[in-house]
Amino acid sequence: MPYCPDLPVYLDNQATTPCDSRVLAAMLPWFAERFGNPHSVEHAMGRQAEAAVEQARAQVAGLIGAEPREVVFTSGATESNNIAIKGAARHAAAGDPRRRVVTVATEHKCVLESVADLRAEGFDPVLLPVRPDGLLDTAVLARALAVPTLLVSVMAVNNETGVVQDLAGLAALARGTGALFHTDAAQGFGKIPLDVGALGIDLLSVSGHKVYGPKGVGALYVRRRPRVRLAPLFSGGGQERGLRAGTLPVPLIVGLGEAARLAQGEMAAEAVRLAGLRDRLLARLTAALPGIVVNGSLESRIPGNLNITFPAAGAAALMAAVPELCLSTGSACSSAELEPSYVLRALGLSDAAASRTLRIGIGRFTSPAEIDFAAAALVRAHVEVAHAQIEA
Repeated sequence: MPYCPDLPVYLDNQATTPCDSRVLAAMLPWFAERFGNPHSVEHAMGRQAEAAVEQARAQVAGLIGAEPREVVFTSGATESNNIAIKGAARHAAAGDPRRRVVTVATEHKCVLESVADLRAEGFDPVLLPVRPDGLLDTAVLARALAVPTLLVSVMAVNNETGVVQDLAGLAALARGTGALFHTDAAQGFGKIPLDVGALGIDLLSVSGHKVYGPKGVGALYVRRRPRVRLAPLFSGGGQERGLRAGTLPVPLIVGLGEAARLAQGEMAAEAVRLAGLRDRLLARLTAALPGIVVNGSLESRIPGNLNITFPAAGAAALMAAVPELCLSTGSACSSAELEPSYVLRALGLSDAAASRTLRIGIGRFTSPAEIDFAAAALVRAHVEVAHAQIEA
């Protein structure tokens, strides 16, 4: 009997991941039974909540090779990126003559806009191109660093193409000139090994909902030795070492910690399984639809991502023809826009090619049967849509 899913097959795990049931179980008691404020340490329930927060802090730190006190909890990677980029620039503004802030054309919108916002404050934003494989050339960064630079921000894993940057090489270049190195690791946290010490990273942003944790929580790693100084973005009660004011959401933080703990134990085996599913899907699509192109390096890539340009059918029409699949045309923050993806344009794709491109994100709960079902559905839809386009 052919496989028939009860629910739409979810293949958009770069946009968000389902909350793992084990994460949910860890969170639930902290919503009602253990509701203490973690900052109310003068009584037992407050201390209980504080201990849970600190355990989660250690779990997040453990996944990236950091000290627990180097982890600051935030509402997600967007806030973490803003604090890292704007906070570093504003702290340096009073006594550091360097004004250059360097990033990459394929970064997430929140990084690009954070860097762009600094222009109004007297900084010099620099946007570097990538190669057609999506990787930043170290020679390009080296030339940019010829001008004294305050901060370099390069994402670990691209949210559309899944391409993994050479963080160690890029960070070494940046720090060799005295620049701080920040990475948006929202798509890499829990999916690829990340060791902030070995990689030479000064600031690193993560998000809970990209790693089978809850939405609304993230973290920022801030190196202590030598210490990275940041200006906070808003004022409050001095929580999170004065960098991020506000009462901490204990259930969400517990969830992020549990998601990090699970990833630390399961990441290696999961990567092998996801790579197998990705290769299985790609083999079926390429066999049935010659002319399919995978965008970005296949070698430097997270295992669960495919960014594919189809030979004839438009992406929007394809998605409309397969309502049983959850797919996207690109970034969840930009997919509602009508214009082609700026990330794909940066890789050199034409607008026409970008308009035929889909992002497929395979995740922890994707099954081989779902992969085969999705491949058959996409092939069938491509034939139908391409034929309709010719008829029109």
